[in-house]
Amino acid sequence: MSSLTPPSKHAAAPIRRLREGVGRRARILLAMQISSSSRSLRLVVRPVLACALVVACAVTAEAQSPAVKMGAAVQRRPFALWSESAHNLRDTLVAVARAQIGTRYVLGGTTPKGFDCSGLVRYVMAALKVELPRTAAQQARIGDEVSTDPSSLRPGDLLTFGRKGRTGVSHIGIYVGQGRYIHASSVAGRVIESDLNRTGSPLIKAWRGVRRVVAGAEPDSSNKTSGG
Repeated sequence: MSSLTPPSKHAAAPIRRLREGVGRRARILLAMQISSSSRSLRLVVRPVLACALVVACAVTAEAQSPAVKMGAAVQRRPFALWSESAHNLRDTLVAVARAQIGTRYVLGGTTPKGFDCSGLVRYVMAALKVELPRTAAQQARIGDEVSTDPSSLRPGDLLTFGRKGRTGVSHIGIYVGQGRYIHASSVAGRVIESDLNRTGSPLIKAWRGVRRVVAGAEPDSSNKTSGG
């Protein structure tokens, strides 16, 4: 039986290089797998960490800002903000109505080229995204009915009028505060601002009622008496 002779140095060199080459390839493949796994892990971990950071910041901010500080108006309650918003809305409504003063009266008119009474009211309300029907009689059924006690009136309320001795509504205007209202008058031939306490006349229609389409805030307590 013949014995195996070890390979010579010249014969062993190629084998060693082969082994080293295989080892390098294996290490490269392993490194690529580890790098790919790391990238995948980062894609998952980063969003999770970001969400956790956002939640932590929100909790910290909430803890640092109390809901309401007693004795100081640092944070107003929702009803106060709502009341202020309604007040601002009525102020805007009054400003839009007063901007139409002097516009000529046109029967059936609904634009600044000419208004009739209900056309004026509809135009002013539409400017604030409040839709109303076309005629005074129809508008007199919109919103909430309010007492004709002047102390209960608020700017933006709709005042309805009718012919004396007859039922029904044939005229309408917008209350603007301080006992005054704006309306398109067929007698004056234009949009005017009038006093609720003006003296009676056969040409002045009787005040019938009040409709409220913009709610909120305090009544206009400056009024003390009513008029026809």
